[in-house]
Amino acid sequence: MPAAADWITLAEAAEILAAANVHFRPGTIGEWARRGRLQSIKLGGRRYVRRGEVRALVTGPRRVRASALQPGLFEDLRS
Repeated sequence: MPAAADWITLAEAAEILAAANVHFRPGTIGEWARRGRLQSIKLGGRRYVRRGEVRALVTGPRRVRASALQPGLFEDLRS
């Protein structure tokens, strides 16, 4: 189970996105959570989302060289 620090408010989520120059209102992020686009919980009338999921929205995909993968994985493609 995630630690309590992994759950952040919608305003904190908006701040993380704004720091990456991606601007959304907390209400928009709350709508994403209600629609299931972000994992969320609701406690005491407030909605919280996972910090890692918000950060994943602004991080680029990782690129991995084929040579760094398991040896022989793409042997049949080298013909």
